[in-house]
Amino acid sequence: MFSHQTQIRVRYAETDQMAYVYYGNYAMYYEVARVEAFRFLGFPYKDLEASGIMMPVLELHTRYVQPAKYDDLLTIKTSIQQMPSVKIVFQYEIYNEADTLLNTGETTLVFVDMKTQRPRRCPPEILALFKPYF
Repeated sequence: MFSHQTQIRVRYAETDQMAYVYYGNYAMYYEVARVEAFRFLGFPYKDLEASGIMMPVLELHTRYVQPAKYDDLLTIKTSIQQMPSVKIVFQYEIYNEADTLLNTGETTLVFVDMKTQRPRRCPPEILALFKPYF
């Protein structure tokens, strides 16, 4: 299993009138975590797109446990529990500075050839980066 952590501080613009993080922003936090996980592996998402592959989101699931608030430093724990194939599934847990679980989520993305707009298998160079974790 692959896992990675990244942190993000809640900005004022990400909150609603109650000073809680607006629910739609959690998907953005998941994206930040995914991009940083790929960067950690040594294959930035920018390089993936430059190679002609994109990863659109197929599914998004989220569960709100406690609200995140303005200026909280959030830790986003990202894990991948299965080797990628045509799809890659990310699980997320978001914690505040008190280590309280605030949110859990999961996204399923698909590897797509940008020229043909068709699904394709995970590139071998990415599989090689994940192999030591499985």
